[in-house]
Amino acid sequence: MARPQTIQIYLPSGNPAGIRIANLTTRTVRVFDVPRSLLSEFLREPESKQVGLYFLFGAAETDENPQAYIGQSGNVGPRLQQHAANKEFWNRAMVAVSLTNEWTSTHVAFLEWLSVSRATDVGRYELLNGNQASNPYTPKPLEADCNEFLETIGVLLATLGAPILEAVQHGSTQASGGTANQGPEQGLLYFHLARCDAQGYQTPEGLLVLAGSKGRMELRPSALAGTKRLRDALRDQEVWDIRDGDLVMLKDHLFSSPSAAGGFLLGGTNNGRTSWKNGAGVELKDIEASELSAASGLIVQAGDEADAAVDQ
Repeated sequence: MARPQTIQIYLPSGNPAGIRIANLTTRTVRVFDVPRSLLSEFLREPESKQVGLYFLFGAAETDENPQAYIGQSGNVGPRLQQHAANKEFWNRAMVAVSLTNEWTSTHVAFLEWLSVSRATDVGRYELLNGNQASNPYTPKPLEADCNEFLETIGVLLATLGAPILEAVQHGSTQASGGTANQGPEQGLLYFHLARCDAQGYQTPEGLLVLAGSKGRMELRPSALAGTKRLRDALRDQEVWDIRDGDLVMLKDHLFSSPSAAGGFLLGGTNNGRTSWKNGAGVELKDIEASELSAASGLIVQAGDEADAAVDQ
């Protein structure tokens, strides 16, 4: 269950676009976010000589489909140097190490296996690990520690912009206009336009289109240049396929916005804030406006109550 947490991010050079070092204030895991061009700077850090778990992130040359590689090493700096020489796709590395330098090769071998398994299940990134890591023998106490370490690593990676281990969460905003305790059906959105029959949820990260949703196979003249490339890439990943002449989603997939999701399904440009609607037919833009109005009312009410208390 999600809970409030405090994360510290340190900028060793003072440049927010440079190396960043993140840790949770109550945990013993530290994650380095290293742009590929600054790998030499990371190699000067003492942590680069530690046992570590690392994630390489990039995108395919033909599209913006995110790709990742997960590995581990008893001496993480030299291993990253090897990847700089023989792997072209990545543009940044995120390296998890122990603040107390307590990790052993057994820790990171198990963490690697856990990470690959979870990233595969989550499905946010195309993993380039040719041979998936095998589940190594791990004593039960150490296994329990590693599960806690991985929870922390997942939070830190997501905070740094790489939610590779985090499942897509439905937003607390309920698209029906109800409360957050009414169940998942209350937040369901529908896209019915030009033979499209799709369902999804708005999340803090974008619009999650659900498996079973249908779209148009034909591309319209208004289709953006990247729409075909994205369709091709997602079909290669078996996110969708053709069924009876329609585009059918085989897996849930997160799009960056309601309009991006609508454009993908429709095969042309789309205003997702008017096309996605709740079960009552209310457009997403009106749902958002209603929720903002309600929140403003609560602020005004709180201010009036504070003024009344002062007057008394």
